[in-house]
Amino acid sequence: MNARVTRRLAAAVVATTALATLAACGDADPAPAAGGPVTVGGVQIKKDPALHAMLPDSVRKAGKVRVATDVPYPPFEMFVKEGGSELTGLDYDLGQALGGKLGVTFAFTPQKFDGIVPAIQAGKFDAAMSAITDNKERQQVVDFVDYSQSGSGILVGNDNPAKIAGLNDLCGRKVAVQTATNQLDLLKDHQAECAEAGKGRMEIQTFPKDSDAQLALRSGKVVAQVLTKPAAGWVAKTADGGKAFDLVEDPAAPGGYNASPNGIAVSKRQPELTDAIQKALQALIDDGTVAKIYSKYGVASIALKEATPVAPAGWCSPTTARLWTSPSPTTARTCPTSTSPRTSTGPRNTPATNP
Repeated sequence: MNARVTRRLAAAVVATTALATLAACGDADPAPAAGGPVTVGGVQIKKDPALHAMLPDSVRKAGKVRVATDVPYPPFEMFVKEGGSELTGLDYDLGQALGGKLGVTFAFTPQKFDGIVPAIQAGKFDAAMSAITDNKERQQVVDFVDYSQSGSGILVGNDNPAKIAGLNDLCGRKVAVQTATNQLDLLKDHQAECAEAGKGRMEIQTFPKDSDAQLALRSGKVVAQVLTKPAAGWVAKTADGGKAFDLVEDPAAPGGYNASPNGIAVSKRQPELTDAIQKALQALIDDGTVAKIYSKYGVASIALKEATPVAPAGWCSPTTARLWTSPSPTTARTCPTSTSPRTSTGPRNTPATNP
């Protein structure tokens, strides 16, 4: 089972407890107005006229960027109240911060995940913020600005009584994991390293839901649970007011084990928007706003230090005059003057299964 499918099994349980915690903390920020200052995570963000000028004419005239998101997937996207329509979450807060910096509103609309990329291609949305994994298949039909990395994390009891510091410390011990997940595969693959280290095999206990695995951790039946790192960080921050669990921070895997980049997906019809978002995001990283947003959701370590724009080889960005020679911006070179603007290519329904 992939992570995007797995999210549906645990999201409701995690979101209910977590949103109650946010409400109790009084963390809600006022709704943003296009062009005016916005407050996100306690930080006031003002419009940057130079970045606003980089936006496509259509976005400046509309005063908004139309953003698709698949809700719920805590901590990235959630509803403020169960059964309501008002949104919150890491992606939502980051979008409002970007909007404040660019002088427009990032207008989020719920969209089923497997329909997000086709909806961008069809022109229904300008972009998507939904913990989307940036991969080669998606790069063929949308552009990305990478902003975080997400892998598997280790959740332990409060104050980490077993002193777990990384995967190797789970060897020879009882570990909880949700069945049919990437995290279960990770643990199975790690058994060989446990044997090589002479520490003994992990006793892997599988559960149908993450919440069941957390009950086993609470009761001391296991020393740790392995799940996605963003979910682990959010549970550690919100369960029992942050007093039930801790997140293990392994410096060798800041984004989690087997981490993949998450990106803001942007329509290829609007390369200027990709460039503007990248520069606005970098400004928010540099001034510390991004760190505060990520810390609010218990996942500070998954944030990237550089907003990384990614596009397939051969595309040229007219506003930055760079030709992408690989998925890495470090190998970009100057565009030839004859290069035409980017257009959408690739299959209509490119795979969009999981982050």
